[in-house]
Amino acid sequence: MALSSSHTKRIITALLLLPLLVLAITLRGWFEFALLSAIAAGGLWEFYGMFWTGGRHLPLKVAGLVLGTLILLAGKWNQPGLILTALVAAFWISNLWFLKRYSQHPEDQSEEYSYGLASVFISGLLYVPLLLQFALGFERMEIALVLLAVFASDTGAFYVGSLIGGPKVWPMVSPKKTWAGSLGGMASSMLVCLIAGAVDEYWLAGAGAGRPWWMWTLLGIGLNISSQFGDFFESALKRRQNVKDSGKMLPGHGGILDRIDSLLLAVASYAGLDALFNFFR
Repeated sequence: MALSSSHTKRIITALLLLPLLVLAITLRGWFEFALLSAIAAGGLWEFYGMFWTGGRHLPLKVAGLVLGTLILLAGKWNQPGLILTALVAAFWISNLWFLKRYSQHPEDQSEEYSYGLASVFISGLLYVPLLLQFALGFERMEIALVLLAVFASDTGAFYVGSLIGGPKVWPMVSPKKTWAGSLGGMASSMLVCLIAGAVDEYWLAGAGAGRPWWMWTLLGIGLNISSQFGDFFESALKRRQNVKDSGKMLPGHGGILDRIDSLLLAVASYAGLDALFNFFR
């Protein structure tokens, strides 16, 4: 059976992006930062675009890109104070934008003049660049582990769900996702983490060496749950905004957010779980 045009585009896009991902993990440094910055900027632009179509609120969009890059720079330089400064700046930039628009039309109750503009602006920064910046502090094997666990979660859920079917997890948000698929994805993620634990313990002696098997199992569960909720969130957001894809930047895949929705929360979850496990070691 011939591949559809859309499927062919998906394959070609994936083959073009994979070498960039491998280079980023291998070379790290500024190459990794540049790639993450491009992903964050594209994802943030799509997020704002789902709320503000066309050229609406362009100054806010540009300010978001600048502050998002600053957040990533702060992550690269390990400067949490600079991250907080960027978020405080975002808070007041959006507040002043609201204040300006309110003063022009204080009686207008429409979304265009509501405080929701400030909420969208700050939410975009919390959702994309703030979560991605955690990856800049990971070791190479940690990046690979998170990527593989999320990929295994998505793949396991798809194939097990397609094979078994059954009751849906959250039909109002994602009509196709089943409990069977969800558990299949969780099992796949746990397996990846247990294998990573064995490799880390016996061959690499990395940051996770010495952790018991149950910690690796909990890590797999945590990464799976976070990746599922990341996917649910973006699905609900697109339905609420009545859009099929977050954007068109990746031919055959839709937008950048469509590709990284499962990854964003998983990256932050790994950072939190890793810190928690290190505390109890």
